[in-house]
Amino acid sequence: MSTKVLISGASIAGPALAHWLSRYGFEVTVVELAPALRGGGQNVDFRGRTHLTVLERMGVLDELRALGTGGSPMTFLGPDGSRCLHLPAEFAGGEVEVPRGELAQLLFRHSAARAEYVFGDSITALEETPGGVRVAFRRGASREFDLVIGADGLHSNVRRLAFGPEERYVRHLGYYAATWQLPNYLGLPPGSVGLNVPGRLASVGADHRDPTRAGAFFLFASPELHYDRHDSAQQKELIRSSFADLGWEVPRLMESLREAPELYFDSISRADVPSWSAGRIALLGDAACGATIGGMGTGTAVVAAYVLAGELARARGDHRSAFARYEHLLRGYAQGCQKGGDRTGPFLAPRTAIGLRTRSALLNRRWILDRMLELGKQVSSVELPDYSDELAA
Repeated sequence: MSTKVLISGASIAGPALAHWLSRYGFEVTVVELAPALRGGGQNVDFRGRTHLTVLERMGVLDELRALGTGGSPMTFLGPDGSRCLHLPAEFAGGEVEVPRGELAQLLFRHSAARAEYVFGDSITALEETPGGVRVAFRRGASREFDLVIGADGLHSNVRRLAFGPEERYVRHLGYYAATWQLPNYLGLPPGSVGLNVPGRLASVGADHRDPTRAGAFFLFASPELHYDRHDSAQQKELIRSSFADLGWEVPRLMESLREAPELYFDSISRADVPSWSAGRIALLGDAACGATIGGMGTGTAVVAAYVLAGELARARGDHRSAFARYEHLLRGYAQGCQKGGDRTGPFLAPRTAIGLRTRSALLNRRWILDRMLELGKQVSSVELPDYSDELAA
């Protein structure tokens, strides 16, 4: 009888893990709180040998290259509307950059034929038994699985239920970020242009697929806020109040926010969990080692899914050794990637006028920009096991 695995979360890490586990013969169920796959979101990138090797072994690298945006240049404007800094597409685009929503759709397509997806439901309780985990759901009937994997993001429900409250593991890094879709009323090209003042960035750029659409990206410095993560009206009001005094195109962007059907809003934070597993329950991706923006979390999640699935297949039912091996192989790699997230907020929106001027002055020097581009290519890597024999087993 095949091993039954429940994965919580159908963003990136969950479908990537479902892809691999189902290929190894596991019986996989993915549960997702949202009623359908989430679209929108920022572009995400892959860079370096480790990322590209896993994507190639998954059989999706060519498809992702075809979906690639080519990178997203960024232009920063000062308070008077004049250009203070321009960063080329390769600065943040990596070797392959794709819209997050299109990546999620692709991973879903590659796993949906072999895995069960349950949308609009979530886990309410986990009880480990001698032979498995009894799982209670908000809507569906209780079921028993051999293993449960939390691939449900920085605010992981599985981590809360099995490991303890979020405040033990998630550290706020001093900034909040928001994205939403809107009409491209400015006629902008792909990339982004934004007003940059101390502690805040308000930017907008055209959609790479549909030039009539655009995406807004707002970022602001703030102490930790307390709000309902499922109340978009409350989140929109927090954004409006944080940018109410700014000019340029910000008032029109705030109007588009009012009508936006889908909003991403979250703190820039990182998760550090001392152990990625407890009994028959393990964490994957941002739930274990997340960094909201700039920590290469998407690439790390895809790599981690490959290793976790491979180790479970290789362990032949010994989940304890598989979980231990998975964490041993990847913890150092993941922590190395995470460090980039600590610098994202201060880089995009330095808190002081002096900090803004210094950042822009430095990067307007071509040799410094070239050096940073070179450093950006020197990403963390890890030696990846070859699990191809398990596929043939």
